[in-house]
Amino acid sequence: MKPTHDNDDFDDEDLGPSKSQLKRDAHGLFDLGAVLVELPAQQLAEIPLSEEVLAAVKETRGITAHGARKRQLKYLGKLLRLEDDAPIREALERIQGRHALTVAHHHQCERWRDRLIAEGDAALTALLEEFPHADRQQLRQLMRAAQAEQAAGKPPKTSRELFRFLRELIG
Repeated sequence: MKPTHDNDDFDDEDLGPSKSQLKRDAHGLFDLGAVLVELPAQQLAEIPLSEEVLAAVKETRGITAHGARKRQLKYLGKLLRLEDDAPIREALERIQGRHALTVAHHHQCERWRDRLIAEGDAALTALLEEFPHADRQQLRQLMRAAQAEQAAGKPPKTSRELFRFLRELIG
């Protein structure tokens, strides 16, 4: 005879998240706390945190001992469990998105600078096609001085000036 189990009682009952899911959530909040601790003060000010969480973040920054820091990060994760983490994550994504744009802009300026120094007038023509409002004369002077500087093996002073000029132009 086959045993019969009445599992129908459990089908309608909401058991909530599993223990594994709760652990994954706790680890996610631990990681979120670690990210918050590493943020510069200016960016941290943009994130909507309660005073208690903000105080814990600032306290964690001052701890250098590995074990003590890990305990403090776990405490910070516990505090974050008591709050809605969605606005915190949204603010972090905005900050990280701005950072990604800044890095992309920086790399674009570096590529133009390197191309101007390596290719000369051909690269200058391409740059002026893309940015027609640029000061052709100043660009040419900076480009030629940077090329001469590089050929002589001097420190890249003019190359840095060219980068700053490009950053303002492209920005």
